[in-house]
Amino acid sequence: MERVEDIWADAAVASGMAALDLRRLGDTSFEGDSLPMPRGRVFGGQVLAQSLLAAGATVAEDRFAHSLHGYFLRAGDATQPIQFEVEILRDGGSFSARRTHALQNGKPILSLIASFQLEQEGPEHAAPMPAVPGPEEAASGVDIMAPFAGHPSADFWLTKAPFDVRHLDGSLFLGPDAEPKSTQMAWMRVRRPIDAPDLMHRALLAFGSDQVMLEPLLRRHGASWVTPGVAVASLDHAMWWYRPARADEWLLFVQEAPNARGGRGLTAARIYAQDGTLVASAAQEGMIRM
Repeated sequence: MERVEDIWADAAVASGMAALDLRRLGDTSFEGDSLPMPRGRVFGGQVLAQSLLAAGATVAEDRFAHSLHGYFLRAGDATQPIQFEVEILRDGGSFSARRTHALQNGKPILSLIASFQLEQEGPEHAAPMPAVPGPEEAASGVDIMAPFAGHPSADFWLTKAPFDVRHLDGSLFLGPDAEPKSTQMAWMRVRRPIDAPDLMHRALLAFGSDQVMLEPLLRRHGASWVTPGVAVASLDHAMWWYRPARADEWLLFVQEAPNARGGRGLTAARIYAQDGTLVASAAQEGMIRM
């Protein structure tokens, strides 16, 4: 008999991949659907990933995504399709640049610029990964939420969120950090193996990163996802990919929140493969109100 955890994982990954399966409407026009969300608002990481995929679909296959910079402009409606319009900004000898507007009802909900590069030789170094416990030594977010199956928020994490997140500092799903700090480390991977090209794995990494990017702000100020009166929202997102990585293999997020002021807070993350390879970095500014 199939375990309920496996049924949840199959449903969650299928839901996430369905959202990333864009329909091509023209040479530079696309359409996609959204994950069903408890509050009906489009998840930011999803539309970020979709916008990257739309941009990448207009670039030569021998050029890989190496960076993106996006602004979240409006809340999206998760029950309505999203249109993606790609502007070809430049195709140079080594780099290609694209701008993607994600639109609903003719208005942008996200504007993103992404850059793609041919593989090239050059100087190389990377900050080392800290020595930390492995993912098998941390509690799975799925296991933490499983006792609450049937609650809309819990069911989203169990059956719609395609990522397994394992915090090394204790999760913020049910309450705040007992020792508030502005740093956080967490392992993450897609809950099922994904047979997909490199661009999809990079898009999935962008998708998943938005799930944890603002947590160091919550952790620093003694709050959690269920603290009454706390409101957080992503304002922008930047990401840089250095080396290929699979989103269905464990990735370590080493995070910090160096500043908060004026209802905004800044966070940053270095992202490592389990073998210690630095594969990406990300930064995000978010709204935080308490």
